[in-house]
Amino acid sequence: MEDLQEFPLQVQLSFAKVLEEFKKRMKQSQNEVAREYLKSVLNYAESYPELIEGIEDPDKIDEYQDILGTLLDNLFPAALTKNEIKAATMPFMNKIFNPTKRFSAIMNDAGEDFSLSIRNLDPEYFYIIGCVIILNSYYNYEIDFKRPLFYEIPDKNGVMRTYRASMNADFTFCEPTENSIEITPEIVDKLIENGDDFDMWKEYFPPKSWILKGLTILNLTDVTVDDSISDLKSTLLSQKNIKTDAEKQFQSIFSSIFNIPDLQVGFTEFNQEDDCFTRMNGGVGSSFILNDKMRTDCRQSMCECSYDTLIKDKKYFTIADVDEYAHKHSSNMLAKNLQAQGIKSCILAPVARGNELMAVLELVSTKKNALHSLNATKLDDVMPYIVSTVERKKFELENRIKAVIQSECTSIHPSVLWIFEEEAKRFIANQNQGKFAAFKDIAFEDVYPLYGQIDIVGSSDERNKAIQQDILIQLKMVHTILELAIETAPMPIYEQVKFRIEEFTEQITERLNANSESEVFALLQDEVNPLLSHLNTKIPELKKAIDNYKTSINKDTGLIYENRKNYDDTVQLINQNLATFLDRKQQEAQQIFPHYFERYKTDGVDHNIYIGASMTPSDKFNKVYLYNLRLWQLCTMCEMENHFYHKQEGAELQLDAASLILVFSTTLSIRYRMDEKKFDVDGTYNARYEIIKKRIDKALVKGTEERITQKGKIAIIYSQDADAEEYTRYINYLQRKEYLGTEVEYLELEDVQGVVGLKAIRVNVLYTSKLPRQNDEETITYEDLMEILD
Repeated sequence: MEDLQEFPLQVQLSFAKVLEEFKKRMKQSQNEVAREYLKSVLNYAESYPELIEGIEDPDKIDEYQDILGTLLDNLFPAALTKNEIKAATMPFMNKIFNPTKRFSAIMNDAGEDFSLSIRNLDPEYFYIIGCVIILNSYYNYEIDFKRPLFYEIPDKNGVMRTYRASMNADFTFCEPTENSIEITPEIVDKLIENGDDFDMWKEYFPPKSWILKGLTILNLTDVTVDDSISDLKSTLLSQKNIKTDAEKQFQSIFSSIFNIPDLQVGFTEFNQEDDCFTRMNGGVGSSFILNDKMRTDCRQSMCECSYDTLIKDKKYFTIADVDEYAHKHSSNMLAKNLQAQGIKSCILAPVARGNELMAVLELVSTKKNALHSLNATKLDDVMPYIVSTVERKKFELENRIKAVIQSECTSIHPSVLWIFEEEAKRFIANQNQGKFAAFKDIAFEDVYPLYGQIDIVGSSDERNKAIQQDILIQLKMVHTILELAIETAPMPIYEQVKFRIEEFTEQITERLNANSESEVFALLQDEVNPLLSHLNTKIPELKKAIDNYKTSINKDTGLIYENRKNYDDTVQLINQNLATFLDRKQQEAQQIFPHYFERYKTDGVDHNIYIGASMTPSDKFNKVYLYNLRLWQLCTMCEMENHFYHKQEGAELQLDAASLILVFSTTLSIRYRMDEKKFDVDGTYNARYEIIKKRIDKALVKGTEERITQKGKIAIIYSQDADAEEYTRYINYLQRKEYLGTEVEYLELEDVQGVVGLKAIRVNVLYTSKLPRQNDEETITYEDLMEILD
């Protein structure tokens, strides 16, 4: 029912059809009293011809309130006025008249500003409904267009109630106007095929081109519980986790089911192994059992009765009066937690499948006796959906855990998962047949390897510098305490330890060697800490300084861990950002051709790629995919260099990076090592590749002491001239794309143990002032970038 702005029908209130029905019943009735009553109503109606001809203005209806009541008396029995939710309406209008007492009471409770409106009714669909009524009423088609219509009406407590509407349109009829279009069967077929084409319907049924006369009888049925259960099912299906917005939805739904405005919903997981309650999703969502705790032992937090009912028997446990319950169980943690949260009544419902209790649904109210054992039975209709949802979420969580373990703890990449699945099927089939079952080795032959790394330059020096700074800070703090001790109560032992501190400070300031940290630790443990314990009790003036010293040191190591922590955190953050960036780019690379990929974090991020025909039997391999992947790798390394520096903007500790790519043109074989859960090269000859990988980042340019890896540059290591020609083309391309600069060096490497004859191309990276990189962005040199970061 809407206020009509644009509609195919001109709506008029008319009693013509009602009076026709009365005349028919009067002729057919054998009861003289009934005939006389109907005759008197018909005579009465003749005095108001406008009610038969039709009234278009809804506001004029109020003038006929008593008359309408008389004419409708036969359709609205007085005996049912307190029970039925019923009223007469002007068709398709918000104008209601002659409501039953119950209907009036519902509208009064909703408030003066409330207006009836059908839930989720699209204006275009509403227009098409008017068109279909014309087809059915005037042209005698039987087009089914009905769907449930609902009104949402708040009660006096503000709880939203849902009512299903039933419209009786027996007393309506349609008439064409001069603007109406004759509708042929061909047009009807066309319209039915295009039910969602609003413009087409509007073309054949222009606005106000037809007249609808009559009245409709509106009946409402309270379906709040059924509708709330339906909403609950939708919410449970749509929510992956119990979040704040979902919690509010649950509260609204359960408030409607129980008709309790202040009802709140909580949820607590049950750990069967530990017999304890825990919060959902790491603490998200309310738990009235736990209050502000993350977990608690069930037996310690509940009385014996509640434990047996909820945990053992898996039945609803209700507390109608929390204060009375707390009085009887004064030491009960459940009672204390409920009282602390202002709860006066509650229902605790077990979410269980068979003998397995998974969680507890909590419904609570701040009113005594609002929740009790009688209305707890309302949960019978909703618990199966909650149980199914929790069971599904539990299953999904288990799958996610497995996926995380596979992702983080093993190296079974999706590109090679197919061969593991095949082997697993064979393994299970042998088990089922009682045969010997052993998981065979997984191997791939004739694959091309690609290797790249972006490492932090001078990471060992930076780490040692941080260690040195922390040790000097700690020694200075001890030195200050000893000076205060000597000033306050001088003793030779204080002087001796102070001398030792000064000696260590001088040594470490000059140079930090491999034993420095252990030597300082021994000094602190054997001499300083016992002395500080003594000073703490003997000289009260030193207590503040000693306490400050103790709070500054790491409890696990006994050493200050400030600069080292800053370094470790910075490296960890950089590595995580680089790894995430590379993973995202890798998804794009898989579109080139499926291949195996793995990356790992050290002081930077390294990655291995293997590509070849044996890894993808369903896709035909061509070397052009290898060339594409090599170009992608070089391009991605340039982007990672940019990413590395931009992620340090504003950081206190500034680090440098150096990148390297190893080109290996010969195919090799790889085998999955079950003990190490990773792929590795297979065979003695192939092992040379691994040796090169481990040693090239420390290789020197031939005839110099210069490392091949330099900050601001990418080193491409190769052994064959054809590789140099290939990568020179890639470099030229990326120079035009403004990824690489013009400083290109062709170098030979000093021989290292087991590796001879290697060469390198070294080229400078161009850095952008913004991320992400755009082709038309301004490029800057390494030195310019450092100025920006500073």
